[in-house]
Amino acid sequence: MAPSPTGLLHIGNVRTALFNWLFARHEGGEFRLRIENTDTAREVFEATEQIQQSLRWLGLDWDDEVTFQLDRMEDCRAAAQELLAAGKAYEDEGAIRFRMPDEGVTAFDDIVLGRIEVPNEEIEDLVLVRSDGRPTYNFASPLEDLWDGITHVIRGPDHISNTPKQINVLSALGARLPRYAHVPNVNGPDGSKLSKRHGAVSVDDFRVAGYLPEALMNFLALLGWAPDGETTIMSRDELVGRFSLERVGSSPAIFDYAKLDWMNGMYLRALSPEDFADRLVSYVGETRRDWPEERVRAAVPLVQEKIGRLSEFEAFAGFLFGDVEPDGALLDKRILEPARSALGELETWSAGEIERRLKALCDELGEKPRTVYLPIRVAVTGSRVSPGLYESLELLGREESLARLEAGAAAADAA
Repeated sequence: MAPSPTGLLHIGNVRTALFNWLFARHEGGEFRLRIENTDTAREVFEATEQIQQSLRWLGLDWDDEVTFQLDRMEDCRAAAQELLAAGKAYEDEGAIRFRMPDEGVTAFDDIVLGRIEVPNEEIEDLVLVRSDGRPTYNFASPLEDLWDGITHVIRGPDHISNTPKQINVLSALGARLPRYAHVPNVNGPDGSKLSKRHGAVSVDDFRVAGYLPEALMNFLALLGWAPDGETTIMSRDELVGRFSLERVGSSPAIFDYAKLDWMNGMYLRALSPEDFADRLVSYVGETRRDWPEERVRAAVPLVQEKIGRLSEFEAFAGFLFGDVEPDGALLDKRILEPARSALGELETWSAGEIERRLKALCDELGEKPRTVYLPIRVAVTGSRVSPGLYESLELLGREESLARLEAGAAAADAA
């Protein structure tokens, strides 16, 4: 995996990193992380740390230390001088250029795309070292592949045009060539390249949106690869065990946000209540919500079967942690006043007792539950949609619940 440190890590690049990681782990090999910082004008220091944090959060661990391309500048210059001395490169206005062959073709067998052949006359002489002494990407990258003992280079289709250049450089140095696999792009639902106009596109975006890393890993693995065309939910170990480059397709993959939401919901509901609570508390803390942990944990039974992303917790259960602003048009004093009186008579404030008393209230008012419960729900939660009404009232507590019913009746009267 060789990202450029120019900004947040795009999810398409992360998918390619995942394919590298899955292949390396499946084969018992090593997954390397190399920062391609030859273009120093575009480098953003914070991005280097963000890249590593994003990969760690997703569960992609790498072998050995992170390497930086410019750390091997002197080695690259020495290799350029070797090519220069052999007549395989020449000086050009202070830079060193590689002398590409003029005849024949450069060919390679791409694991995903099959045989690719490029006429050598179409490949320009490559700048190896700039006039300021910095090596170019297309020189430093294959050299590091050589020095790191890289056997497989798995990357996006935008690098197809770079591969013949890099093959010629490695061949001129007498190096053994790695295998190349150019995996498909990740496009948005409209078929264009995935971008912010489609929604979240960086790993940070997806983390903040409340996706679980294991769900996102599962989803990304299926963008361009499928084990059998049927299986969708797969654990990390199962993905490693079943992954193969031979089953990676050549057509662009479509990022289906609805499918990701569905998959994330499946993962959330499969968690034990304790694990779900831990994840939720951690997420609430990361999003800087100063909400009592005890109440967040207490809300788990109300929301685990309801939400598809952890970020939906606030909209679904935020009424437990702050004031609400109900829509006055949905409030009904004729219902809210007797509801406040009826619930105020309860000796035990529990979901069971609240249910019993509200059902009795429906009979007393001669109304169906949906007619009675809507204004109560809106007054208490501020929304037409919420967790179970009885459980919500129990968790909110007697004093606050009765106060909101009273306030709702007053607001209805004022309206």
